[in-house]
Amino acid sequence: MGLPEAAHSAKYFLIEQDAVEGKHSFADEKLSLFLTVYRAKTFEDAKRIVRDVLDVTGKGHSTGIHTKNPAHARALAEETDVVRVLVNQAHTFGNGGGFDNGLPFTLSMGGGTWAGNTISDNLNYRNFINITHLVTTIPEDKPSEEALFGAYWAKYGK
Repeated sequence: MGLPEAAHSAKYFLIEQDAVEGKHSFADEKLSLFLTVYRAKTFEDAKRIVRDVLDVTGKGHSTGIHTKNPAHARALAEETDVVRVLVNQAHTFGNGGGFDNGLPFTLSMGGGTWAGNTISDNLNYRNFINITHLVTTIPEDKPSEEALFGAYWAKYGK
């Protein structure tokens, strides 16, 4: 295959790419021993790369970020079409649920309507049981416009 002799004993490969290409490229989802690496010049550039990869692999699933800045994690969650943003954890292990991240254990993950799925959660036992909700009316708990917007109106006007 034209690989150097040292490559024959490698356990994995990192493949650096300058651009996110289409389906069946190194940007696409794969079950293999290589990881595609993209270099971002800024955080804004990193978010663009994530969105480009999601355009290839399918929106909805997940992304991960390793950061000391919580604002970066929040911005990534707000500005990408994904169900799960894993922060400072091994994506491979955390995405399917873990004892320390609150996601239910699963091998099947819904990508929401971004991915054409009916669920946007880790598939678990609750998706397979029928729950009957017995509902009666209760006194209305409707806040007034003043309660909702009063502080805003006081500061900025109505």
